[in-house]
Amino acid sequence: MSGSSITPASNQPTHGGADTHGSADAASELGSGLKSRHLTLMGLGTAVGAGLFLGVGVGIRAAGPAILIAYVIAGAIVISVMRMLGEMAAARPSSGSFATYGRQAFGHWAGFLLGWIYWFLLIMACGAEITGASAIMAGWFDVPQWLPALIVVSILTAVNLAQVKGFGEFEYWFAMIKIVVILAFLVIGTALWLGLLPASGFVGFDNVRESGFAPNGLTGIAAGLLAVAFAFGGIEVVTIAAAESENPAESVKRAVNSIIWRIALFYVGSVVIIILLLPFAQIDGADTAAESPFTQVLDMANIPGAAGFMEAVIVLALLSAFNAQIYGTSRLAYQQALEGDAPRWMAKTNANAVPTNSVLVSVFFAFVAVGLQWWNPPGMIDFIMAATGGCLIVTWIMITLSYIKLHPEIQGSAVQVRGASWVPWVTLVALLGLTGLMLFDDSSRSQVIAVSVLSAILIALSFTTRNTPPLAPANSAANSATRAHAETPKTVL
Repeated sequence: MSGSSITPASNQPTHGGADTHGSADAASELGSGLKSRHLTLMGLGTAVGAGLFLGVGVGIRAAGPAILIAYVIAGAIVISVMRMLGEMAAARPSSGSFATYGRQAFGHWAGFLLGWIYWFLLIMACGAEITGASAIMAGWFDVPQWLPALIVVSILTAVNLAQVKGFGEFEYWFAMIKIVVILAFLVIGTALWLGLLPASGFVGFDNVRESGFAPNGLTGIAAGLLAVAFAFGGIEVVTIAAAESENPAESVKRAVNSIIWRIALFYVGSVVIIILLLPFAQIDGADTAAESPFTQVLDMANIPGAAGFMEAVIVLALLSAFNAQIYGTSRLAYQQALEGDAPRWMAKTNANAVPTNSVLVSVFFAFVAVGLQWWNPPGMIDFIMAATGGCLIVTWIMITLSYIKLHPEIQGSAVQVRGASWVPWVTLVALLGLTGLMLFDDSSRSQVIAVSVLSAILIALSFTTRNTPPLAPANSAANSATRAHAETPKTVL
């Protein structure tokens, strides 16, 4: 284990070697320009995607109305993890986020593991998002699926290569469309339930009484918890983006405080409307927009073209998530390059202070992920997707452990964890309990096994870069903001 002192500098490498590393030149520094509203909507963009519009019925089918208990448990876990991560990010913003804090807490192997396992998670998610979006768009225009994929990825690549402020603004309005749609859904659904629309009378709790609150008992709630446990995954990206915000500490504080209740409103609110309006036997997972519970509710309101409208919303949701995920992967790769855990050229930035090479590498591997899904060699995709499902549990456990280790040394963070002496431990027990639940579930056990294998491989690979001297950009905007927030002597671990 490394020493206990921590550098507060945001993009300051922390592993191995002496503290006299040569600094990278200006071509290795990120810019700034993201605002707290950008960070908040970026988190929403990654967390509110096709999983909500198409997959929300899976958990309801497993647990019935009791799925709300599963959402409360999952939400409490994510809130705790994000508060812990937010406290660390507000005190020491870094484009490596939890990878940086893992490295500071436990040494080089932890930073290598967290940086690349989350990069892998986002890349595979990118492949799934663009595959889903291009399939729908290809149907609209009767063209080969690769054509809309190539066009939209080219556009979003250009967005990610522009100044980070422009990217933030693009993602802000991209995600805003989803928010407006969900809010409209909540209003229409509430009006339907109250009988204010001519399509129906007062529904009340008839559907809940018919199915019962927990039609499948405790086993159903457990299955529902596994179905929704990672629904909020992706909001960790806001702490990666904090390093490029104008005021990292304040931006993280506002984003973490607002994003949690907004996502809870969108997910829980939507689930409540669906449970109240649709018979339990009618709710299930959906492969197409026409089968989505959202479409079924809009059909109840006699809204013409509901399926086509939801298709458009799902495409926007997928592309918004892809856009934010490319950003997240590029910054993680950039930080790994600074730490010596990726090729040096991935730390180079363009005139807009954007890590061009890291963006292009992320886009390339997103296409590789798409290609793997089309190729689908026996067993490979099952293993990769199973490992992807388990990556979040590893990330959340390591964030919790890093916080437990680093919290005594963090002073004056703009974000504070209430009950810091016990909340991390309760969260850790809950995460380990969730892992145990996955091991006892036939459909989830492969996730734990696959991510354990992937983690072991990454930890082994970390030894190949252990003695690589890191780069140290000395004058990045994020570093300056951090030093203004906390003047603490620099110590290289």
